[in-house]
Amino acid sequence: MKGFVFHGPGQSAWEKVPDPGIKDPTDAIVRVEAVTICGTDLHILKGDVPEVRPGTVLGHEAVGEIVETGSDVRTVRPGDRVLVSCITACGRCRFCREGTYGQCQGGGGWILGHLIDGTQAEYVRVPYADLSVHPLPAAVGSEDAVLLADIFPTAYEVGVLNGRVRPGDTVAVVGAGPVGLAAIATARLYSPERIVVVDLADSRLDAARRLGADAVARAGEAPEQLIADLTDGLGADVVIEAVGVPETFEMCTRMVRPGGHVANVGVHGKPATLHLEDLWIKNVTITTGLVDTFSTPTLLRMVAAGRLPTSSLVTHTFPLEHMAEAYDVFARAADTGALKVVLGGQRHDALAVPAA
Repeated sequence: MKGFVFHGPGQSAWEKVPDPGIKDPTDAIVRVEAVTICGTDLHILKGDVPEVRPGTVLGHEAVGEIVETGSDVRTVRPGDRVLVSCITACGRCRFCREGTYGQCQGGGGWILGHLIDGTQAEYVRVPYADLSVHPLPAAVGSEDAVLLADIFPTAYEVGVLNGRVRPGDTVAVVGAGPVGLAAIATARLYSPERIVVVDLADSRLDAARRLGADAVARAGEAPEQLIADLTDGLGADVVIEAVGVPETFEMCTRMVRPGGHVANVGVHGKPATLHLEDLWIKNVTITTGLVDTFSTPTLLRMVAAGRLPTSSLVTHTFPLEHMAEAYDVFARAADTGALKVVLGGQRHDALAVPAA
């Protein structure tokens, strides 16, 4: 088969790789139907995630069809159409028993496209399939479903739930990329008084307005003053950081009101300064987090009911073999207007499974 392989910072290629096979009885092999690119993949290509070894197939989000299962898999079978979650869960360790699957110590957590070969390929091996794939209703299209593999649960769990958004809140979202936009959509479920969005790109601020932002500000045009003006000088109740650079994190800590919450969602590759000399007296709660995906079944039901604007975030589609072009378009979002790109996989009649 072919997959998109990381060869070191700045080096990657769509090339032939070995077909995946069942290694453990809890595995499933999935034929990829649709896959997308995450901002985290861009961080990997820049060298910000040194745990990813050269030779790894990237990607941690996909929709596809089960073609083979291990002997211990009970909840899915060949022919089932499934969502492949970005998080793998063993279901047995302490963290999995608490529902914090992102911290799985039994061989799960974020492993696809990180510690093992990922989903940006024609086929992918998914460990612990019973808890790590979700059967899809026929009514949910691939472009909707694939956005539930990562960005919507990430925005909802790490941003909205960790930030404790409540009715009547002022919510500031810093960064209107795909996760920031998903944070707008899911924050609206809690009836905040207003959502204010900050970004550098006009195209993303326009997308934020379409998804329900009440006010927007360019990053270089005094967004902190806008928050102050809208809140009588108090600051935002909840600030969601969805960029992952020191400057935006520090801006978020200046925007939040005393007693408020800063929910960091962005993937940081550099240290940020925590100004405790200002924050210690303000009763501010700062949370970080890797998504656990415990909310995926709920979000799937909401998509099936038409309650979430998922596919509206998809701006570009490509054949699976155009992976390098899709990466280029996604990486140059300020020029291309890309929000989320989706690639569709070519179907094959048979999978060559290596002999045990």
